[in-house]
Amino acid sequence: MTQASSPSAGRAAQPLPSECDVLVIGAGAGGMSTAITARKSGLDVVVVEKAPVFGGTTSFSGGVLWIPRSPHAKKAGIDDPREAVMRYMRAETGQFFDEPAVNAFVDRGPEMIEFFERETAVKFIPTLYPDYHPNVDGGVDIGRSILAAPFDIRGLGADMARLRPPLKTITFIGMMFNSSNADLKHFFNATKSLKSASYVARRLVNHVKELVLYRRGVQVTSGNALAARLAKSTLDLGIAIHTDTPANELIVENGRVVGAVVQGTGGPQRIRARKAVVLASGGFAHDVQRIARAYPHVRRGGEHFSPVPAENTGDGARLAEQVGGSVPIRYAAAAAWMPTSKVPLGDGRFGAFPHLLDRYKPGIIGVTRRGKRFTNESNSYHDVGAAMIEACKDEKETAMWLVCDQATIGKYGLGYAKPAPIPLMPFVRNGYLSKGGTLAELARNAGIDAAALEETVRKYNEGAVRGEDPEFGRGSTSFNRYLADPEHKPNPCVAPIVKGPFYALKVVMGDLGSFDGIRTDVMGRVLADGGKPIAGLYAVGNDRASVMGGNYPGAGITLGPIMTFGYLTARHIAGLEPEPAQAAPQPVEERADAVAA
Repeated sequence: MTQASSPSAGRAAQPLPSECDVLVIGAGAGGMSTAITARKSGLDVVVVEKAPVFGGTTSFSGGVLWIPRSPHAKKAGIDDPREAVMRYMRAETGQFFDEPAVNAFVDRGPEMIEFFERETAVKFIPTLYPDYHPNVDGGVDIGRSILAAPFDIRGLGADMARLRPPLKTITFIGMMFNSSNADLKHFFNATKSLKSASYVARRLVNHVKELVLYRRGVQVTSGNALAARLAKSTLDLGIAIHTDTPANELIVENGRVVGAVVQGTGGPQRIRARKAVVLASGGFAHDVQRIARAYPHVRRGGEHFSPVPAENTGDGARLAEQVGGSVPIRYAAAAAWMPTSKVPLGDGRFGAFPHLLDRYKPGIIGVTRRGKRFTNESNSYHDVGAAMIEACKDEKETAMWLVCDQATIGKYGLGYAKPAPIPLMPFVRNGYLSKGGTLAELARNAGIDAAALEETVRKYNEGAVRGEDPEFGRGSTSFNRYLADPEHKPNPCVAPIVKGPFYALKVVMGDLGSFDGIRTDVMGRVLADGGKPIAGLYAVGNDRASVMGGNYPGAGITLGPIMTFGYLTARHIAGLEPEPAQAAPQPVEERADAVAA
């Protein structure tokens, strides 16, 4: 359920070696940060990647890392006491607060950033992102999220063709937008501001030049920039990334994992790892059997449409379980939920559009099939996703419809449908958008309860004309307002839905990657059911259970821990880290609802 990989992508020229110190299975941020750190620590490293391209889910991401007390925050003079970070983490993770792991993340994350910026091509810039729950004890309005700096992928040389392209549905003719309000603001204002129009024109001209010369954009941003920077650093260290090379099974001798059997061009090949095998395959977002057990909306027969790479089929979890590793489904939210719409691509194919921005804009609301609002639409994608699942718990289908009027869709667009002057009728004709001259007609066309929708909009408009949302409090937090429209007064998140024609867009549940995963200790050693480490086997990235306990506290809470623990795992393999303190006993049983399924 993702775009096809670049047809020009191919495998690395180097032959597969028969042995190494560290074998890394997966070439996303987790795998590459581990590989880089291990090589910088004096170890011989080999990376194998199932896909024909490298970059993993990172290439599709916003490229943001949540690193409290980072060097960039300190340079900006932001005072963020460690105690406040710990209070926030404790509140956000609840019963799954793992103090040793949280301590390692909070204390070593800034060190990781310093290491990569000093030793590699990986660079970051500060952002203005608030925490997603800034009003929770310890939350802040700015300072904990940093962003990968833009990158010219011509620095990858011939390997440029093997970088996973950005998610097609969130680009414009292949052009990426930076994960910042400032960049996007110009595109929204291009028809109203000479400055913005000039900015957009320059971007378009440069992008077209790149397409002519290279058949893809070479000035990349966000997660594509982070993946490219990590790949350049990996390749510059002489670490081959063997794409089109899935790992089939682990090799175990005398109770220790000593390598893996991978599928090379000539068939299965054994690669021995003198020190460790590291699982970094990206989690289980497309493991049909596992998500049927882990995701409540899938268990009850609902649809799940994930925008993450199709290769993320739980290979790491499967390999770990084959040698006694534990992969319980414990978290109430087993994944980072992302409301997603299905973009018709022709021939019965659909692309996934993640709803990262439109929900925050004034004049757009979300309703269920019953025509009722159910949450603050300007909360984070994960929170809105969790609210969708709860609102539809008594129904087979988990879905919402984003609803707005002509003026709003013309100004901001809706999902994959772009703002004016891009025409909307092609999206109505192909079924992506529903349209109605009245709310009742819109409801009939979209399959929504008409009377309830009319009443919902009437009630919403009563407060919206004053910039208020008494029912759900849109605009009440700095995060609500961050991705809204600062020029819309008095509330950047709230405007009435007034004049037809009206539009609706159906949104189903997707994800940004799994949260549940392989149980490890702090340093990433895979644990068996009894809690004992499996010698020679580690897990990083989304293969490893998230330190966030199934919650989503802020922008970059996936990539921040991924790179921090990748760094620590590599150092532990190299003998540079002491044995970790163990977490207090935690429930390891699978959720009762998952077991029942």
